Amino acid sequence: MGIAITLKEYLTSHQLNFEVIDHPRTKSTLESAEAAHIPGDQMVKTILLGDDDSYLMAVIPATHRLEIDRLGHLLGRDLQLMAEDEVVDAFADCEPGSIPPLGTSYGMDAVVDISLMQQPEIYFESGDHGELIHMRRRDFSELMGDAPAYRISYHL
Repeated sequence: MGIAITLKEYLTSHQLNFEVIDHPRTKSTLESAEAAHIPGDQMVKTILLGDDDSYLMAVIPATHRLEIDRLGHLLGRDLQLMAEDEVVDAFADCEPGSIPPLGTSYGMDAVVDISLMQQPEIYFESGDHGELIHMRRRDFSELMGDAPAYRISYHL
């Protein structure tokens, strides 16, 4: 499948520096980090949430667990995990479970865990289970745009 078209167009149009890392195909974000031999705290896990108003992308380290109640309290929303069929529909150019952290291009807001913004290097799914995107924190920060950064997860 390769890099999701939406992601590729965004990275190119915003002239962000990135590297594509090939690795054996995996079934989870943490497995991708292990297969590519990168630290799990630098690997992004994208979790899709929603409520009656809209969808939301929570962006946390792969080694963390989302505190959904804390996030909901911070935002004043009653958030729930998105159903698998909704995820597939919203990210038609991505393989299921390989969602890049690019909320604005997919028409949804994003919130990022502050611990990711402290990492020197960031890796995330490309929309394909065999390739990761690698970039420096500066470029990742630009990728996330005006997404607020909170402590929304804890280390497993």
